[in-house]
This record gives sequence, C-alpha cells and structure tokens, in this order.
Amino acid sequence: MTDGTIITLISLGVTFLFMLGVPVFLVIAYWVIGCSFVLNLTLDNLGAELLNVFNKGFALLAMPLFILTGDLINKSGIARRLSDFAYACLGWLRGGLAMASLGACGLFAAISGSNSATTATIGSMLHPEMVKGGYDERFSAATAAAGGTVGIIIPPSIIFIVYGFLMNLPISDLFVAGILPGALMVIGMQFACWIICRMNGWGYLIPLQLNRVLKTAFGAWLGFFAIGLVLWGIYTGKFSPTEAAGVTVGFCIIAGLLSWVVSRMFRLDGTKPWNEKSYLSMLVVEGFTIPEIPGIVMRSAQITGILAPLIAISVVMQQILSLLGAQEVIGDFLTSMGGYYPVLFTAMLIVFFSGMILESLPVTIILAPILAPIAASVGVDPVHFSVIFLVGASIGFITPPYGLNLYVASGVTGVPYFRLLKYTVPYLIALISVWVLVSLVPDLALALLPNR
Repeated sequence: MTDGTIITLISLGVTFLFMLGVPVFLVIAYWVIGCSFVLNLTLDNLGAELLNVFNKGFALLAMPLFILTGDLINKSGIARRLSDFAYACLGWLRGGLAMASLGACGLFAAISGSNSATTATIGSMLHPEMVKGGYDERFSAATAAAGGTVGIIIPPSIIFIVYGFLMNLPISDLFVAGILPGALMVIGMQFACWIICRMNGWGYLIPLQLNRVLKTAFGAWLGFFAIGLVLWGIYTGKFSPTEAAGVTVGFCIIAGLLSWVVSRMFRLDGTKPWNEKSYLSMLVVEGFTIPEIPGIVMRSAQITGILAPLIAISVVMQQILSLLGAQEVIGDFLTSMGGYYPVLFTAMLIVFFSGMILESLPVTIILAPILAPIAASVGVDPVHFSVIFLVGASIGFITPPYGLNLYVASGVTGVPYFRLLKYTVPYLIALISVWVLVSLVPDLALALLPNR
C-alpha cells in the first residue's frame, strides 16, 4: 500500500470522526500524528514544533487578553450600556431593536474581538427583549448569530492576530484595515434587517428623543472610552496590539471594581441610566467585586485553552500539507485561472466553502499560508487580501453545516439550530454583497492605513 493511499485512508477516517462530532482539535491531531508516521517524522519533532509555535508567538499573548476583555465588559454591565445606546438611536425605525442588536454587536466586537463572545453576550441580553417586542424568535436568534460575524473583523480581532502572526504582517495594520469593512458588514446587515422587519411588521417603535440618545451615550462612556483607547493606541503606535490588550484588561478591571464600590456607596442602580435622575448613576456600571474576578478569568482561560492548542496543532498540520505538496497543487490550480480577478475570486470560493465545514481558525491557519502568496503574486495587496480572506471566513459562522454562531445562538436562546437557517439567508446575502464590494474596492480596507 502506497503512502498516498494510507494518507487518503487517514483523511477519510478523521473526516468520519468529525462528522460524528469529535472535537476539531482531536480530528486535526489524529491526522497530524497519522501522517507523521507515514512520512517518518518522529513524535519528538511534533512536540518540538508545537512548543516552537508559542515560543515565537509573542503576538498570540493578545488573544487570551482580548478574550478576558470580552468577559469583563459583559460582567461589568458595559455591554448592556452599549446596547441601550444603540436602541435609543435606532428604536424609531421598523425593526429598530433588531438593528440595535446588530449595532451592539459591532460595538461589543470593538472591545472583545471574538465572534462567539459577541453572539453569546448580545443574544442572551437582547433575544428576550426582541421576542417581547413582537419579533419572531427564530429571526431574533438568527440576528444575534449574524451580528456575531463582525466579532473577528472589527478591531481588535483575535483572528487578525493569528493571521498577522502566520503571515508576518503588522497586526496594527490589519486592525486598522478591518474598521471600514466591519462597519459595512454591520450596515449591510441592518439594511437587510430593516427590509425583513418592514415586510413582516415586526417590532414596536419608540420615538427618537435626543435626550434619551444623549443620556444613553453618556451612560455608555466607559465602553466608548475602551474602544477609543484600543484604536487610538494601536493607530498612533503608542502600544502594540499585545500591549493594547493588556491596557484594556486593566482599564476594564479598574472600571468594574470602582463602579461596584461607587454604586453601593451611593445606593445607585447602574443598569438603567435614562431612568435615573442622578448623573452619578450614569457614570458607573453594575461592576463586579474582587472575589468574582477569578471566576471571570477562569471562563476566559477555558476558551483560551480550547483555542491555543488548536492554533499549535493547525500550524503543524500546515507544515505537513507543505511536505505533501498541497501548496503546489492549489497554487497550480489557482494560477491556471489566469489573472488578478480569476485568482482572487477562486481563492474567495475556496475560503467560503472551507468556512462551511471548518471554524475560521483552522481555515486561516491551513489556507492563509497557501492562498496569500499566490494572491500576492498576481498583485493583490497582502493587507487587502487578509481582509478579504477573513471576511469570507467570518461568513462561515452562519453557513451550515458548521455555522458556529448558529450553535452559539441556539444555545443561548433555546431556539433549535435548524429553525434558524431560514432567517440567516437575508444576512448571508448582505454579507456576501459586502464581501464582494470589499474585494473589488481595495481602498475600503487600505484607505485608513498610513503611507498607502
């Protein structure tokens, strides 16, 4: 039996395990170990390569810190204030609460950098409110799932950190390049949401009141400050993305602890800023206590403990694929397409269909080192391609059969997975439209970058 036949059998076997629901990390690990034996690579080499990923991965330190940031702003009540502001701005439109939830996803993503955290937080907060407001429960759950797609595009972004680490690109440039495409994704989904809600008459309207908008904006000042702190520090070069993550965590801890002390000292209800007469209540949020911090850190560590080994084993998988000649095969196929646009759109199709069956992290780690050099060879700017690649990967969060955000939204809302699929279609159309637009207009990704 030839080596190629054995590797094919191993690949079919792990595919079957994946279909049975075996965790992706174990599926990739089984494939890597099996192929290592076939290629006569020792397990010592495998262990050394796994350790080497993190020895060279200073940028990856930002990942657990941004995950922790998302948990902190959720626990402290900052996320609730941001969603209140979005609703005050959009509640006067048909479907305003659903559009506000999408806006809140964008604001939350601008601090946390995680798609699943965005979906879980906004979905658990606003899904009950949307159902009470007359929205179909399937639509409201699908809205939370779709809104979470911007979690990895609007900076800071965990997956941009991984991409920059893999492709040796400045992470700060990638963060800035994601701002306009992320905003367009939110606007595109809000437009689709508005159309669907008008067709079905969903949602109760509230009057647009300048006083309410200003009060909720003032009440959300801690969230806006955290967003501004990250973007200002990275854009001006005052600190690296890793340092920005540490600064943001420190700010969120201080804000949460001080808010708890002040709210208890003055007997404030920090959850409803527009209903309070005291401006002091709008300055603070619900907050948390010191004994609660270990529990918050533990939840973040659990997520990091899932992602970090997956990154390491996927890097080794990519190395084995290189030894097997996968890069040359895909490269020859893409270059046979012709020029700039045929190569670009073929690469986009590969990313899209891969995102349907894999999470964005393994898609990025496996395909980016293969597709990015080929795209660069036909003239695609590396930073522009990073945005194209990751917007495409983010769409995979709401495309079956994988659709991670659909599982997350189903879990936090109680709506069965398959009942969400119908209402993801308008959001898919909106996201794909934005994706194509970003690919055709490089300035949407590069305009904010200095020296471009």
